[in-house]
Amino acid sequence: MNFSGSICALATPFGVDDALDLDAFARLIEHQIRGGTQALVVAGSTGEAHALAADEFDRLLAFAIERVAGRVPVLAGTGTANTHKTIAATRRARALGADAALVVTPYYVRPTQEGLRRHYLEVAEHGDLPIVLYNVPGRTGCDMLPATVAALAPHPRIVGIKEAVGDVDRVKALLALARDDFSVISGDDPTALRSLALGAAGVISVANNVVPALFRRLCDAARAGRADEAADLDRRLQPLFDALGVESNPIPVKFGLSAIGIGTPRLRLPLSELSQPHRGRLRELVLNLQDAAVA
Repeated sequence: MNFSGSICALATPFGVDDALDLDAFARLIEHQIRGGTQALVVAGSTGEAHALAADEFDRLLAFAIERVAGRVPVLAGTGTANTHKTIAATRRARALGADAALVVTPYYVRPTQEGLRRHYLEVAEHGDLPIVLYNVPGRTGCDMLPATVAALAPHPRIVGIKEAVGDVDRVKALLALARDDFSVISGDDPTALRSLALGAAGVISVANNVVPALFRRLCDAARAGRADEAADLDRRLQPLFDALGVESNPIPVKFGLSAIGIGTPRLRLPLSELSQPHRGRLRELVLNLQDAAVA
């Protein structure tokens, strides 16, 4: 299984009663499909996986799989801070029909590189799904180094890595490991074009939630070697990337989605809604880019 191109890390809409808003989630999925998104991640960090009860994870993933109906692959965010819990969540995702699992490095517990290697091998052996490694040290408190990825990449169920460290040397080191059955995918919107230009297979994006068509165009242009077109699209999107980073993800992107009529800005505590001073600028950016996508 190979993942490439424009991939969206879906937000999880909540209603005013704090319950899952599956009607809004359906609209978000269709917004992505119409925009050309090539795979979807459900219940990742952008999807507030930490805030979902086990039964909500099941409902959300099952709903997405039914709604997508095979049009694009669906990856489930199954990573936890514990190996046995991660295996159980990955098996559950398999039972619900997910195509693969996106497995973040164990957060808070700060494993060694040997612990990371053994963790992922256990999940690959016993989780019953292809897995995409996910390294995001700014959130987890641990950084999976390229040497550890190199030790894991040959496993037949480990099919790629989402790397959120946008450093050029890091990306180059990982791209040396890329094969037809192991993809290197950017997990950092602001540096995504640079990673794509170096040879990354695609991007798992937050901004894609609100501008799927433009993000697909960026990925297509970059991967086809249309450097001027890709650079122009990247310049147009950089202000949005900046605005989506003013507070912790997914606070800004949920406000951005509400600005285009998809769900509310509501999050679950301890996350709170986007601060008032940032709202006008983000709303303006999102609405202007919707017009640009149609033009």
